Amino acid sequence: MNYFNSRHETSIPISGSNELFLVHRIFCVGRNYKKHIEEMGYKESDIPFIFFMKPPEAVVTNGQKIAIPDFTNNFQHEVELVIAIGREGLRMSEENALEHVFGYGVGIDLTCRDIQIEAKKKGRPWTLAKSTPYSAPVSDITPANESGHLNEGSIRLSVNGVNRQKSNMKEMIRSVPKIVSEISEIYTLYSGDLIFTGTPEGVGKLEPGDTIFAEIDGLQSLTITIT
Repeated sequence: MNYFNSRHETSIPISGSNELFLVHRIFCVGRNYKKHIEEMGYKESDIPFIFFMKPPEAVVTNGQKIAIPDFTNNFQHEVELVIAIGREGLRMSEENALEHVFGYGVGIDLTCRDIQIEAKKKGRPWTLAKSTPYSAPVSDITPANESGHLNEGSIRLSVNGVNRQKSNMKEMIRSVPKIVSEISEIYTLYSGDLIFTGTPEGVGKLEPGDTIFAEIDGLQSLTITIT
């Protein structure tokens, strides 16, 4: 069978390999660090599992430049651990969820905060605020057989050399196995899926000319320039 069109393919380098990780979908978990929940004005009762999605084309690889969308006046950074799924699974238990994880990366969920706040007030989806082009920078993927499966370790982000976000992944409300298990209750997860696992406190506004440096212990770092 011949197809009229061809699929746009987005890929991420794999650390220590000539192979590329072909991106399928991007899931993003929200409200996964208590101090971030507090800084965003939520209450303890607002912790229930919440997620949204970004298109694969939102991925930006290390060292790239990203322009601030012209419809936002408050473009913010959110550093996150990213899970790269390597094996298909549906309704996975927490006990076997890690068998489906290929590796990990450092990600930044770039958010149009003013658009998000307005959407919340009106009870509208966050799509415009969260799913703009180039809103999901991701470092090279480190295979889990090199990094191990991550449940603790420093996660941090600086802008122009000034620290803004610093926490430890042990502060995540939902662990990697729990996140994978919960999403797999809704969707079949496929090889190529990425899961952003939520951000710690310290999110902040970006300006043209800013250089972002994000890192997580044991993974490849991520550098992005804002234009």
